[in-house]
Amino acid sequence: MLHTHKKYWAARLGTAPVLPMSREEMDALGWTECDIVLVSGDAYIDHPAFSTGIVGRFLHHEGFRVGVVAQPQNDADFLALGIPKLFWGINAGNMDSLVNHYTSEKRRRHDDAYTPGGIHGARPDRAVIQYSKTCRRLAPNTPIVIGGIEASLRRIAHYDYWSDSVMPSILVDSAADLLSFGSGEWALEHIAHGLSYRWSLDKFAGLPGIALLCDKLPQSLIIRDDPRHDRQGKYDVRRIPSYEHVQNDKLAFAEASRLQILETRPGGHGIVQRHGNRELWVGPIPEPLSTQDLDSIYDLPFSRKPHPSYGNKTIPAYEMIKTSVTIMRGCFGGCAFCSIAAHEGRVIQSRSPQSVIQEIENIAQSMQKSSLTISDVGGPSANMYQMTSKNAELCQKCTRPSCLVPRLCPNMNADHQPTLDLYRKVRQQPCVKHAFIGSGIRYDLALLSPEYIREVARHHTSGFLKIAPEHVNNRVLKLMLKPEASIFDKFCDIFNRASQECGKKQYIIPYFISAFPGCGDREMLDVTRWLMARHLFVDQVQSFLPTPMSAATTMYYTGFNPYFPIQGQTPIQSAKSHRERDRQKAILRYHAPENREFVQRLLRQYRV
Repeated sequence: MLHTHKKYWAARLGTAPVLPMSREEMDALGWTECDIVLVSGDAYIDHPAFSTGIVGRFLHHEGFRVGVVAQPQNDADFLALGIPKLFWGINAGNMDSLVNHYTSEKRRRHDDAYTPGGIHGARPDRAVIQYSKTCRRLAPNTPIVIGGIEASLRRIAHYDYWSDSVMPSILVDSAADLLSFGSGEWALEHIAHGLSYRWSLDKFAGLPGIALLCDKLPQSLIIRDDPRHDRQGKYDVRRIPSYEHVQNDKLAFAEASRLQILETRPGGHGIVQRHGNRELWVGPIPEPLSTQDLDSIYDLPFSRKPHPSYGNKTIPAYEMIKTSVTIMRGCFGGCAFCSIAAHEGRVIQSRSPQSVIQEIENIAQSMQKSSLTISDVGGPSANMYQMTSKNAELCQKCTRPSCLVPRLCPNMNADHQPTLDLYRKVRQQPCVKHAFIGSGIRYDLALLSPEYIREVARHHTSGFLKIAPEHVNNRVLKLMLKPEASIFDKFCDIFNRASQECGKKQYIIPYFISAFPGCGDREMLDVTRWLMARHLFVDQVQSFLPTPMSAATTMYYTGFNPYFPIQGQTPIQSAKSHRERDRQKAILRYHAPENREFVQRLLRQYRV
C-alpha cells in the first residue's frame, strides 16, 4: 500500500503540464535543477501505458522535480538537464532492449515501435547497463536506480539467450546502486523519499521490490539454506545457489530457478544469492496495490501524448495504444514462457469502474472527439478483472505456479460479473462508439462464463479475435502450463455460435509457438494437423524466445522443469540449432509452396 509522506515542497512545485526534456522547459517551470532524472530507451510519452510516463508522473506527484532524458546518444544528451540532486532512474523502455533489437532467431530487427518514425538504432543493446555506466562516469557520486522490464527480469543470475551464457545480476554489470523490480511505485516511493532523507543505501536492503548488492548480511537475518526443506517455517530470506555455482552447473541453475519461483507469490520471502565476495539481496515481491492506490496512479494528469519536442513524428507503439485503457495488473495464469508473474505478480490489482470511466472521458476530451473507439479494455489478461482469492492466507502457503492449470484453484473467485458490468458501463458512455478487447483472453477461464464469451462476440470484437492456444499437443501444453487442447475447441464453438446468432462474420486467429522445450517435429505436426482440419493457416510464426527468469527458459537451458524437484527428472529436449528451429517453423507454415513437400513427407513418416 502506498504511503502518504509530508511533501512540504509539493504545493510550491505545482504540476508540470509535461515533464521537462530541456533546460528551457525547466526554466519555464522555475526549476534550477531536477531531483530525479529518468533515462529511458523509449521516446518519452506522457501516457499511463508507458513506463517512463507512469513512473515520471507518479514521482512528480510525490513532490519531486522529475525530468526525462529519452534515448540519449552522447554525453551532452545525458547532461541536458544537469546532474540530478537525488538519483538517476534508468530503464530500457517498455521492452527488454535485446528483445526489441533481435528476433527469436537472433536476426536484427529493422524498426523500433517505441522510437519516433519507427527508426531502429535509437538505443544500445543492454541499454540499462550502457546507460548506467555513462551516468556513473559523468556523476560518480550520484546514486543510480535501475528498473523496468529489462532490470526487473535480470535481478538475479540468469540465462542470457543472446550470448548463450549465464550472466550475473544486472546490478553487477551496470554498477547501479539499487534495483526496483515489479511495477515499481511502492519501491520508488520509498527510494525517492529515503534518498531525500539522506538514507544510506543499506537501509533499503530487504524492502519489498528492491534489490542491491551488499558486502555482508546482518547477523540477525534468518536464512533458509537447505533447498530440500519446504518453505514453511520462520525465515527472512531464501538462499539460492550462487552465481558461480549456477554459471557452471545446470542442475544448480534449475534449482535456483525453482526456489525463486516458489517465492514469487503473495507473502513470499526475499532471496539472497552470492556473487563473488558480495551478497545479492532481493527483497520480497511488493505488496499488491489496493484499488484506491491504483486509481490514484491512473488518475494522475497525463497529457496522453508524446512529448511536444517530437512534433508530428509518428511513434508506432503510441498509435497502437493511445485509446487503450488498462483496467488491472497481474496474472494468475502462470504460463511457463511468460514473465508477468515475476514482474507484476500473480495477484490481480484492479481499478474501480469510476476510474476507468473517467479515463475514457479524458481520452475523448484530449482527442476532442464525441465518438470514440477504445482499442482495448484490458490488461495482461482481459478477463481477470477483480478476480481475487477467497482466503489470502491460503495463497501465502500455496506452491502452485498457476491458479488455473491443471484446474481452477477452489480458493480463486473466478466470477466474470464485475467484468461484464464494467464492459456495459463502458458501452453506455455517450462518447464511446466501440470498445474492443485487444488483450489476450484466458479462454479456459472464459469457459466458466459462456455469457462472457457471448458478450465479447456481440459487442467487443472487431471481426477478428486473437487467441493464443500456443500448441495442441497435450504433453507440450503441460510443460507450457496451458490447458488441454480440447478446452480451446470448446471456447471456439461458443464464440462462433454467438457470432452467428448476432449476425456477425467473425474469425478467431490462433497464435502458436514453435520450438518450445519438449516440442519436436512430431509434436509440431499435431498443430499442423489441427490447422489442416479447420482449413486454417498462419503466416507469422513465433519461435520460442528464451527470456530471463521464465520457467520455460530454464527448461530450454538446463533441460529440467523448475516446477518440480530437479533430482530424478528426465531431461527435456529443445530445438536449439537454426536448422531445428527453422524446421518447426516450416511445419507450422505447411501451406507455403516451399514447405508442402517437406511437410507431406513428415506426415507420411510419422503416419499423422
